[in-house]
Amino acid sequence: MQKRSFQTKAIRNQARLSSFREHSTPIYLTSSFSFQSAEQGKRIFDGVENGNLYSRFSNPNTNEFIETLCLLEKCESGIATASGMAAVYTSLVSFLSYGDHIVVSKNSFGNTLYIVTSILPKMGVEYTLVELDDNEAWKSAIQTNTKLLYLETPSNPLLKVADLAFIGNLCKENNIISIVDNCFATPYLQNPSNFGIDIIVHSATKYIDGQGRVLGGAILGPESLIQYCYDFIRKTGACLSPFNAWILSKSLETLAIRMERHSSNALAIAKELQNCKYVRRVVYPHLKSHSHFLLAKKQMRSGGGIVSFELDFEEKKIFKFLNALELFTLTANLGDSRSIATHPQSTTHSKLSPQEQKNAGISPQLIRLSIGLEEVGDLIADIVNALNKIK
Repeated sequence: MQKRSFQTKAIRNQARLSSFREHSTPIYLTSSFSFQSAEQGKRIFDGVENGNLYSRFSNPNTNEFIETLCLLEKCESGIATASGMAAVYTSLVSFLSYGDHIVVSKNSFGNTLYIVTSILPKMGVEYTLVELDDNEAWKSAIQTNTKLLYLETPSNPLLKVADLAFIGNLCKENNIISIVDNCFATPYLQNPSNFGIDIIVHSATKYIDGQGRVLGGAILGPESLIQYCYDFIRKTGACLSPFNAWILSKSLETLAIRMERHSSNALAIAKELQNCKYVRRVVYPHLKSHSHFLLAKKQMRSGGGIVSFELDFEEKKIFKFLNALELFTLTANLGDSRSIATHPQSTTHSKLSPQEQKNAGISPQLIRLSIGLEEVGDLIADIVNALNKIK
């Protein structure tokens, strides 16, 4: 078969047509599926014959979504979940038992850290937190009972970058499962599987949807590992709805085009912020000032749509700046066609203790911008105008 590009695979992979010969995949809003005979029902339940049973297990819409995402992430198998956090939680607990140990990036999303530090210990799971970009710390943290390593790269919201090849090799050498949250990069900008990563997790709510409409998540990897996650979801119920899967499948068709625009807009804004008088520092993976610029260029097609920066003001003026923005929605989401501004310390990472926030590098001056698809000149003018109002 002819080798096909990312964009072509995202568009042309589709569920099998029904007898109605539809051009666009319909929404299969059904809780269960009927059998042509009692014998067929038995064969499907016994696994002798493939077929849908119940939408908590599988559905044509969720199947189409996950099959397309597997193609784009270059993975053998996958399972769709009700949200990104359902994917994160499932990817962890499906492989862990009492007495296991995990190593996790301390630069992970706040709710991920809550699972690691507050929920898993109640199940008898030990953890060690390390800096995402400290290879020696990852290596030193491994113990005889270490079961898996978990990280997100680029990280949220400081956009630190992990050396995926190092992590992949380290886990293979120690027979440890590697899990990477690829939400910020998406499969268009980065494929962790190229670097030997076992499991890839997504919050499809973000860039995969791209318009802030639905919740969803995904776990991708080899069939031998995904089966554990599938069994957990099948029995606990955090499955993706057919409607949300249908939306997300349609969104994948435009992912490449959107990520190109998100990234080009974000790079232009990051460069502009570097020249702003009241900006203390700017963080963006494809800025030359980024601590791992060369690594980010190697791993990522472009820098993505998130720009984080610190203003040289106290919190009151930080809020005044945010309130003065006209083209940036104030919300905790990201990856939308509309640009978004977020104050992580008081929102997404507010449930962390002051010390945990400090450890994660979340300061009161930090602002995270999710750059949308608007005209970049209008966005830059809006930022400059808001800054001028707080001088």
